[in-house]
Amino acid sequence: MHNITGVIPAAGRGSRMKKDVNKQFLMLKGKPVLVHTLEIFESCPFVREVILVASSGEEDYCRRLIKEYGFSKIPRIMTGGEDRFHSVLNGLKGISPQSEIVAVHDGARPLLLRSDLEKIIKAVAADDAPDGAILAVPVKETIKEVDEEEIVQGTLDRSKLWMAQTPQVFPKEILQFAYRKALEDNFRGTDDASLVERAGMRVKIIPGSYENIKITTPEDIDLAALILERRGYR
Repeated sequence: MHNITGVIPAAGRGSRMKKDVNKQFLMLKGKPVLVHTLEIFESCPFVREVILVASSGEEDYCRRLIKEYGFSKIPRIMTGGEDRFHSVLNGLKGISPQSEIVAVHDGARPLLLRSDLEKIIKAVAADDAPDGAILAVPVKETIKEVDEEEIVQGTLDRSKLWMAQTPQVFPKEILQFAYRKALEDNFRGTDDASLVERAGMRVKIIPGSYENIKITTPEDIDLAALILERRGYR
C-alpha cells in the first residue's frame, strides 16, 4: 500500500451550532467529536500519519487529547487559517515528504466507517486509479434552483446529483498542484474536489453512507449519538 496521510481540518467554529465551544470538541457519547474522528484514522492500517489542523490557541488542547487518548499517528499539529481552504493548505504543508496519497477528512465527521475509508484509499491507490476520489451519496430530495428573491428558476435532475462528503482522497502532487493553482487564481471552492476538478483532473465518486454526517447543528449531535448506539457503541 502507498504511503497515506490523513489531513484533518478541525479549525471551524460552526456558527450554526450556537455554542461557545468549537463543534469538534462537543461531547458525543463521552468523547469529543474530534476524538471519534481521529480514532477512525488511528485504527486504519493504511494510514501512516495524520496531520491535525487546529484553530489558533487550541493547539495545546489538541495535544492533550492526543496524549489522553493515546494517538500515535499524529506527528504534528498545524494552525488553521482564515477559512477551510487555508486550513487545508496549512495542513498540506505539514505532511511528510514520503507521503504519496492524501485523504482530507472533516474533523466534524465522526461517523465515517473505516471500511469506507479503506475503500476510497484503495480506489486512489489502484494502478488504473482516477486523479482522485470522494465519498458521496445520491441526492434523495428534489432540488430547486432559485434566484436572489427565492423564486424557483428550475428543477435539477436529481438522478445526476450526489451529495459530496469526506474523505476526499488524491495523490499528494495532484492535490498540492490544485491548491497552488487555486491560490494563484484567488479561487476557493467549497471542497477539495472542486479545486482538483478545476485543474482539469478526473475525480471519481465512491458511494458512501448517509450516516457519514457532518456535525453542524445541535440536532446533529443527537442524531450522531443514535447512530453510534445502533452500531453498538456504548
